[in-house]
Amino acid sequence: MLIVGLAPGLRGANKTGRPFTGDFAGDLLYASLAKFGFSEGEYGARPDDGLRLVNCRITNAVRCVPPQNKPIGAEVAACRGFLQNEIRSLSRLKAILALGTLAHGAVLSALGEKKSARKFGHRQFHELSDGPGGNLVLADSYHCSRYNTNTGKLTEALFEAVFRDIRPRLEE
Repeated sequence: MLIVGLAPGLRGANKTGRPFTGDFAGDLLYASLAKFGFSEGEYGARPDDGLRLVNCRITNAVRCVPPQNKPIGAEVAACRGFLQNEIRSLSRLKAILALGTLAHGAVLSALGEKKSARKFGHRQFHELSDGPGGNLVLADSYHCSRYNTNTGKLTEALFEAVFRDIRPRLEE
């Protein structure tokens, strides 16, 4: 599984070098990964905490910290080749989890898929053309940001439901 976020957080991945490490979104993401068997070890919000991902990789739609921490279309387009290469490099890839609308659109663009045919929706699954590992599914979740959790748009239970739905698809 490949998880695609928005961009490195200023105090998170940009500072630590590991996606979602050192910011609030990482606390929820890494706890969910552990609960559903996608990681081993303890997440300590440091890149040297010993945590290891299992059958999972994390990347972002945009590779650099954007101004005001909000990526724009031009930045996503400029980074598309990096996301395409990331996807192609995963020979057994079966699922991509897009965290938010921007990541959803970036994944579809990177794969040459029509965005209009696959609208973003939390807990929505989209069957895509064959990926590097065969049949490929795009799963959507609201981003695990503090904003979404503080407003109640995303709860721990809602976030975990996405992982619960993805797990059986990876075992097929």
